[in-house]
Amino acid sequence: MKHIKGFFIHLGLIVLCIFCMLPFLWLTSTAMKGASENIFQYPPVLIPKYPTFANFLRVLELVPIIKYAINSFIVAFFTVILNLVFSALAAYPLARMEFRGKNFIFFMVLLTLTVPFQAIMLPVYIIVLKMNLVDSVSDTMGYLGMILPFCVNAFGIFLLRQAFLTIPKEIEESAIIDGCNSFELFYKILLPLIKPSLSVLAIFTFVGSWGEFLWPSIILTKQELFTLPVGINELQGAFSADYRLIAAGSIISIIPIIVFFLLLQKHFIKGTNEGAVKG
Repeated sequence: MKHIKGFFIHLGLIVLCIFCMLPFLWLTSTAMKGASENIFQYPPVLIPKYPTFANFLRVLELVPIIKYAINSFIVAFFTVILNLVFSALAAYPLARMEFRGKNFIFFMVLLTLTVPFQAIMLPVYIIVLKMNLVDSVSDTMGYLGMILPFCVNAFGIFLLRQAFLTIPKEIEESAIIDGCNSFELFYKILLPLIKPSLSVLAIFTFVGSWGEFLWPSIILTKQELFTLPVGINELQGAFSADYRLIAAGSIISIIPIIVFFLLLQKHFIKGTNEGAVKG
């Protein structure tokens, strides 16, 4: 009975996994269909009759995809680093220190999760303009204009605060007895113990930053600073669009996200306190 139950559970998970992968499979199918195949035919055909990589090569010819990818990597890399640093620095006192108003500050931070970015986009845009964080000033300022508005968020603070709370106080007390100061305790003891949570935050931040389209498309004016989503959008013309090329460009833009996840998946699936307390 137990094996039958396990079989149906795994079967259901496999079906759910296939269902979730259908959009990606359809995107791949569209990208590999030649001009002779109708991508809008009914009933739809998932497997191309004559698969080809010509659409991928055509995308590389039409847009400077490598340059756009480098821009996206620069923005995503520094956004991830700043999120890890600032979220950890904000989460540590909220989790391990006692001071007046701590819970109120934490709840106010959580309250910002209810505010969509679109609601504050206009004031953020005005602030960015006032600070000259636009590419019309310099390329560096353009990069900063894309990075700084997303350098920390409430989700990261909440995630790392919960991770810090799960660390036994005995570890902290032992480190203090051994002569660690506050910085050494934070950097050498506590941060290594929350690597899985840091990896989760890094993955979510990287995916969000890499796929961000709205904000870069608003503040960027120089094509050489376009990120990958904005650059891929150039494949769509004003009156027509070749969806095979758009699909191929989308697949190219997804590859770095998959690689980044595979590099961090070991930490992603680990328990937060694995190996924290040993005899």
